[in-house]
Amino acid sequence: MPAVFQAGGLLSFTIAILVYFLGAGLNGVIAPLRRWNIPEAVTGGMLAALATLVAYRVFGLAISFDLDARDMLLLYFFTGIGLNARLSDLATGGKPLAILLLLTVTYLAVQNLVAVGGAAALDLPKGIAPLLGSVSLVGGHGTTIAWAPLIADRFALPNALEVGIASATLGLVIASLVGGPVAGILISRFKLKSDQILPPMVGLPDDDVGPDAGKVTYRNILSALLVLNIVILVAYSLEGAVEKTGIKLPLFVVCMLVAIVITNTVPVALKTVPWPARTPALALISDLSLKIFLAMSLMSMQLWTLGGLGPALALVLGLQTLVAVAYILFVVFPAMGRDYQAAVLAAGFTGISLGATPTAIANMTAVTRTHGPAPLAFIILPLVSAFFIDIANALAIGFMIR
Repeated sequence: MPAVFQAGGLLSFTIAILVYFLGAGLNGVIAPLRRWNIPEAVTGGMLAALATLVAYRVFGLAISFDLDARDMLLLYFFTGIGLNARLSDLATGGKPLAILLLLTVTYLAVQNLVAVGGAAALDLPKGIAPLLGSVSLVGGHGTTIAWAPLIADRFALPNALEVGIASATLGLVIASLVGGPVAGILISRFKLKSDQILPPMVGLPDDDVGPDAGKVTYRNILSALLVLNIVILVAYSLEGAVEKTGIKLPLFVVCMLVAIVITNTVPVALKTVPWPARTPALALISDLSLKIFLAMSLMSMQLWTLGGLGPALALVLGLQTLVAVAYILFVVFPAMGRDYQAAVLAAGFTGISLGATPTAIANMTAVTRTHGPAPLAFIILPLVSAFFIDIANALAIGFMIR
């Protein structure tokens, strides 16, 4: 029985910052990591996860982290995305939003067919296919935890949760590593570039040392934090009411929707109130939240739990990865217009198909920091991957386990 070390909240948060700087240092030294648009937090987070794996295998020490701060950072990030959303943007994004939703729902079916075929070819236990498909990959860890007990009971599969968590974890890693290179290939192949002159919605340019850098002050940072906190408190108060309707939404989705409503009403009604939407201060807070969230998510992966599952899991997920990349290159990118926005969405679609919404946003952020902003992508992708697709996935999973 290994010894267990539980890092407290402050220590976990501090380690996450160190992990980010470690990744930034490695990205600065290793050119392919920059060229492939691998987020710094992914580089550092993966190295930290490997270090905890060594600690477990060599020293018999299982390291775990307190992730309360990570969950709060997720709320900050998606609330910031909502505050930046204008109804005019949503109206403009109507057709692309519908197309992306259709592509994602279609991919749900493709992914589950691959899982069923792979499980049958490898003669895996009955009932394991959903756990190698949209339950863990499109659904992620949250959907896996929610559905695993039902699958375990329905198919007498006692290790359903472990298999699902392992699949979701590997999918998260693969999505983090694949998104940047996919977008890089498309941008280079078709010579794409951003046509936007707006500042980025997430983060500040690396060379932000000119006059615009002075716009980030303690006053507008505090102003942005105040608005973020108020929106999150409103979302908390409405979460119970949303649940009573029978619609199960993650809290970060509720925060984003509340922020969209508030940002399109309050500034109009109270024109003298300074509003943080699309300001460098809010972009900075959003970027910090996403970076530390991703670092904490990856460094907390317990990779040793993947051992003992055999090569079957790796084979099926390898096939899922090949199918996802082919679908992105030959279906998603052309259908979304073959332009720069489509390339950024291609990076994000890896998060939809294999990882999670924050991974999708992190991939898109890494691409836009290098090649320029793509504001529409940051509006429509979270709405699809964190809202609409959960409904479609629930129907697909229910069909599969029946």
